[in-house]
This record gives sequence, C-alpha cells and structure tokens, in this order.
Amino acid sequence: MKLNELKDKRILILGFGREGQDTFRFLRKLFPKKVLGIGDRLKIFNFQFPISNLIKKDKYIRLHLGENYLKALKDYDVIIKSPGIPPKVIAHFLTKKQKITSQTEIFFENCPGKIVGITGTKGKSTTAALIYQILKQGGIKAHLVGNIGKPALSLLFKKCAGVAPTQFLENDVYVYELSSHQLARLQPSREMRRKPQRTFGPKKSPQIAVFLNVYRDHLDYYRNFKEYVAAKANITKYQTKDNYLIYNAGDKLVRDIAKKSKARKIPIKATKYEFLTNIRKEISLVGKFNLLNMAAAVEVGKIFKIPKEKIKKAIQNFKPLPHRLEYVGTFKGIKFYNDALSTIPETTMAALDNLGGDVETIFLGGFDRGLNFKNLAKRILKGKIKNLILFPTTGEKIWQEIIKISKRSPSAKLPKAFFVDNMKDGVKLAYQYTKKSKICLLSCASTSFSIFRDYKEKGNLFKKYVRSYGKKVR
Repeated sequence: MKLNELKDKRILILGFGREGQDTFRFLRKLFPKKVLGIGDRLKIFNFQFPISNLIKKDKYIRLHLGENYLKALKDYDVIIKSPGIPPKVIAHFLTKKQKITSQTEIFFENCPGKIVGITGTKGKSTTAALIYQILKQGGIKAHLVGNIGKPALSLLFKKCAGVAPTQFLENDVYVYELSSHQLARLQPSREMRRKPQRTFGPKKSPQIAVFLNVYRDHLDYYRNFKEYVAAKANITKYQTKDNYLIYNAGDKLVRDIAKKSKARKIPIKATKYEFLTNIRKEISLVGKFNLLNMAAAVEVGKIFKIPKEKIKKAIQNFKPLPHRLEYVGTFKGIKFYNDALSTIPETTMAALDNLGGDVETIFLGGFDRGLNFKNLAKRILKGKIKNLILFPTTGEKIWQEIIKISKRSPSAKLPKAFFVDNMKDGVKLAYQYTKKSKICLLSCASTSFSIFRDYKEKGNLFKKYVRSYGKKVR
C-alpha cells in the first residue's frame, strides 16, 4: 500500500507488540495530528512498554483493548495487522470495503532500494545475518531489517518526510527475514466465501528471494499445513523474470514451489561449495543445516558480484546468533549446547545428528501445537540418549511415544525420564546425571509458551543455571 493512500483513511493498528509499536511511531511521524486506532486483546498499560507514556500523552489515539477488541474493526478503512494475529481470527469481522494490510506490505510497496527476502521454517535468521555481513564486507550499503534487525518502517522516514529517494537510497539493499505470518494471505470466513476474496500482505515479492525449507509448524495459527505452505510460497509469487530465487533443491516442497516461479532460479545444496567445507574448522557455525544457510548467503554475494575472498572472510568472521545450537561451554567436564530456538522435531533431530553420539542428556517439551513426535522418538532411542528432561505439556507426549516405539523393539533401552516445570530443577538434574565428556543439549522440539515467555527466556535461563551450577561444588 502506497503511503499517499493512507492520508485520508481511518487507520487501525491491530496488535500492539514490537511491530505494532513500530507502526505507530512511523504513522505518528508521518501524520502528527491524525486520529489512529490501536486494537489489542491485552490491556496495553499493563505492559512495561517504553511507549506507554507516549500513548498516554497523545490526544489523537483511540484505544480498543480487551477481549472484544476486534469489534472495532468495522469503524476503520485500513487495518494494519500485526503478524501474530491469525487471519482466520479477524475474517469474520471484516467488511467488503475495508483494506487489510501489514507493515511488510507497506515496506515492500514504498522501499526505494533492493530487498533480499529470506524465508524458511528454520535457518532464516542466521541466513539473513550472514547475507548482511557478506554485503557489508563487499562494500554495499546494507540494512538488516525485520525480526533480528531494525524495524522496517523506520527506514522509510527519509522518504516519507517529503524528500525524494536519492540515488544513495536507491542503491541500498534491505535484508529482510520474512516469517510465514508476514507473507500470509487472508482467507475468507464461511460467511464471506461468496464475496470476492481479498488479500493482505505484500503484493510484491523481494527482488532476491531465498527459500530454505518447509516443515510442519504453526499449525495452531493456520487452518492446515497447506495454508502454511501457501504463505511461505508468497515470497516468490510476485517475482518477475528479472528477479532471483535461491532455493533449497533438497526440499521437495520448496522445489515444487520453485518450479512455478518466474524468477531466475538458483538451486543450492550444502555439498556444492567446496570452499565452505574446507573452512569448517575456521568458523563457529556448526551443523549440516548451517552449510545450507551459508550456501544461500554465498549465492546472494555472487549476485552482487562480491569477490570470493571477501565472502569467505565475512563467513569466517561471522558470530553465530544466540539460541541456535549455541555452545554454552564446558562445565564440570560436561559440554552444554543451547538450541532454544528448536521448536519442531526436525530441528531437534538435526541438532542430534550434528552433535553426534556424545549427547547423553536432552531437554524436550513445551507448548502443544499438534505436531507428530514419532520420528523424534525413534531418533532418541537410536541415539541411546540416557536422560530426558521433560517440560509440560509435550514432554509427556514425547515420552509416551518413546515408550510405544520401545515396545516394538526389544533391544531398545529406555532413557531415564525426569518431568520438571522449571529450568532450575532441569539443569540441576542434568548436572547430576550427565557424565563428564558427554553433552547436555537444550533442544525442545516445541515452542516455549507452556512455561516460558519465549525461546529467548528459555535459552537465557538455561545458560544462567548452567553457569551458576557450573561454579558450585557438588
């Protein structure tokens, strides 16, 4: 949506988390005296937001808070929806004349430079950060935006302040990590199915798209897996023949989506890049999946004609992002790894594959989104892991799956299972039962929301208690 289309519209910011707050700041600078609505199911002033005082002083805000906040939708022309709110939740409240948009769409429609968009169920944050470092190493004016970088709309301030995009801005590159929620399209409710289907989200795709993988995830957000895959596929839907699609040739779903793309296709495989394999001992990124992330970043560097030696230097100097198979350290002879961002079984299995047979203790479990843990249970038994630290609620589900599979295999030896509801007790047990020279891994195969605020809190608590107990004498 173009910025000039917002001028005379009644605007509601729907969802007031990190992205909603950024949208508010952007619109308030753009329209200092425009009435803006803010809708959120929680009461904003219960939050410890720095922005709260600014809102209290603003005379041009209309607040719609609490459980009935969606009823306010009918009073607005444009709804800027935060990605955390599922489209299926709001569909029933919409009218035919309303425009549903998002921060991502606004950025895509008004960005003066090139966008490199990265998506995938896993690996997109690391890949985005790698690409950003490679572009910077190559002397390109790059910006890291989205979940791990600067708020996207803040970078449009120079343009929207009445200053025409300069050549400098037009030559900038914006590296944008894109979740499925940011790429999603609105689906009609049953009551709206006879009306023309309207969409929100970007009607443009990045000039350079990177598509890493698709696993079963976010099934609590989407109506089914097919809808989730369709959201991911939007990263290439509007690409043209002059654009680029870098995609994982080893993922069948990604490969099928790539076949329909109009863009120039660049398939990637981790084994294709000999120089990456040769420098593995010189870099901090571990795991086969990180080879694929690096391969994608290398191809972006090649599109921008960055010399191979500069690409190599950027990768060698890259510091891994926290909570992604992060080596915490060796304490009392035990090696600890924090893979708190692992929220699906596939990534936990990948972590086990990468760390090898020394994993003796693993933390599992969290919020139940209806995922299948059968293959994970098989992998745990196959790996002869001895200790399971299990969080509610999927910890019990995983354990029952392990028991079921073990009954079919007489030679399988069940690990010890410890059910805990806090990190402190879990880490204490890990120290008690993990032998020296072995590995303790936090990789829960589930989201964190059953007992933790998010994966960052879970990972930080793990590191805190690992270090705390590591200093104590048994």
